[in-house]
Amino acid sequence: MEEINPWKTLESDIKYDNNWIRLTEHQVINPSGGQGIYGTVHFKNLAIGILPLDENYNTWLVGQYRYALNAYSWEIPEGGGPFHEEPLESARRELLEETGMSAKNWKEIQRMHLSNSVSDELSIIYIATGLIQGIAMPEETEQLVIRKLPFNEAYQMVLDGTITDSVSVAAILKAKLMIINGEL
Repeated sequence: MEEINPWKTLESDIKYDNNWIRLTEHQVINPSGGQGIYGTVHFKNLAIGILPLDENYNTWLVGQYRYALNAYSWEIPEGGGPFHEEPLESARRELLEETGMSAKNWKEIQRMHLSNSVSDELSIIYIATGLIQGIAMPEETEQLVIRKLPFNEAYQMVLDGTITDSVSVAAILKAKLMIINGEL
């Protein structure tokens, strides 16, 4: 029963559309039989996150001002991956752009929906190891601060609420479990 869609869409109207998102308002019959509206945001890219780890369990965070939050945010390297591109290629590009690093080893550790009550945004998270430092090439819209720190310090930043970005929180907590379980 849980796999049967209890919603009925009567009509859909695109309210806003740009290169990154589309906002649609749906006239619906809800699971209780009542008529109402439901707004959805369609993301036009995957959300890609990369947790770089060196042999000493150091990692790198990216600091930047997030316009939507009106606040500064510390995050793992992350960005958008076009649907037509292999997610791993997007991850390689984002790590290089934001940190200047490339990696010999890649491991996908998590797939998750970031806000599934209103959005279809899917995130794929990788751990990158065997790191090689190069030159960062951030996009023109990014003013980034790169910070190298011990992984356990990043983990503490999640625990104390300094890191609030969902992709970063999930990546760091998953990596901590993998380290504890001897999987990294």
